[in-house]
Amino acid sequence: MELTLAIRIFEVLLGLSLVIQTLEYLRLPVLDRVTLWSMLSQEIPTQPMWLKSSVSRLLQPGPYRAMLGLRLVLAIALMLGLVGLTGAAVLFLMALLLLLRWRGAFNGGSDFMTLVCLSGLLLAHLVGAFAGESLGWQAGFWYVSLHTISSYFVSGWVKLLRPEWRSGRALTLFLDTGVYGPLPQSSVFRNPQVAWLCSWSFTLWEGCFPLALLDIRLALVLCAVAALFHFLVFWFFGLNRFFWAWLSTFPAIVYCSGTAW
Repeated sequence: MELTLAIRIFEVLLGLSLVIQTLEYLRLPVLDRVTLWSMLSQEIPTQPMWLKSSVSRLLQPGPYRAMLGLRLVLAIALMLGLVGLTGAAVLFLMALLLLLRWRGAFNGGSDFMTLVCLSGLLLAHLVGAFAGESLGWQAGFWYVSLHTISSYFVSGWVKLLRPEWRSGRALTLFLDTGVYGPLPQSSVFRNPQVAWLCSWSFTLWEGCFPLALLDIRLALVLCAVAALFHFLVFWFFGLNRFFWAWLSTFPAIVYCSGTAW
């Protein structure tokens, strides 16, 4: 994949992911009072006092909404290819503030993968400012790729060590916690052979993800399976952030697979 094309797809997908996340953040206070900063701030360490005071002022309802508004504008600008070093730095700092506000993460791994993408974006512009745009984006894409590939690899081989995943039992138990309640008794995923086959398929796919760097065709196949996997996670568990957060990393992986050798 050409670098220019990879950059544009990466910016569009990451920007879209940020837009969806930000709209969810803006909607949350209307739906759930647990999201109020007056409650969440009680878990922020009191020392140093100046830091807690500064963060508390930034995360009060008014400034917090203004920050989300700015994030939304920058996300759209990113989709249009209009974000440079300053915009990337602001997006990165806001991601850190949001992680602090939600005591680590609002939506688990997807928030940390978003931070990986924003770190890669910032790295690309930082290195690009001193060593040229091409080298900057190569550095940013390799940063994103290595983190993403590692996330799949670790997940796959951890499953391999767990007997419940090797037998397929974990898949059925996992799907029973989906947004639509326990699986119907007639569900195909209650079939032990099907559950075993699905468990091993996803375990081996995750564990073998580093092979994506060997060839661009392997990268495309592995990323396509990943897209299907994350779509199924969204379908069964409503975790749309996972789909868009990881999808944003695929242009980096495909680009790096074409330049690794």
